[in-house]
Amino acid sequence: MYLLLALLLNALALIITSKIVPGFMLSDYGSALLAAVVLGVINTFIKPVLLFLTAPLNFLTLGLFTFVVNAIVLVMTDTVIDGMKIDHFWPTAILAALVLSIVSTILSMVLQDLNILGSGKKRR
Repeated sequence: MYLLLALLLNALALIITSKIVPGFMLSDYGSALLAAVVLGVINTFIKPVLLFLTAPLNFLTLGLFTFVVNAIVLVMTDTVIDGMKIDHFWPTAILAALVLSIVSTILSMVLQDLNILGSGKKRR
């Protein structure tokens, strides 16, 4: 159940990001769901390797290089999904990575406050 909820949450975050960031487009809701699946697989298997390889640069930038790694992951997802389009790497993918991180965090916090997602404890 948690995996399905996380998938829907990521798809919703991708849809919201596509509405906010110009140049980042999803053709339909099915593409958003498929992109969420592919993004989850890439985040699970490839992103840790990228973070390990870029650890010194990430350390020097105080963690800000993580947004570049997230942008690379988004571009990798874009190459796999036909219904997803990122116009340019630097302006679009970096901004989309930043917005996607913020939107995902906000959605997760809302679901935790509603006691739908998380440890089951209500924050005060």
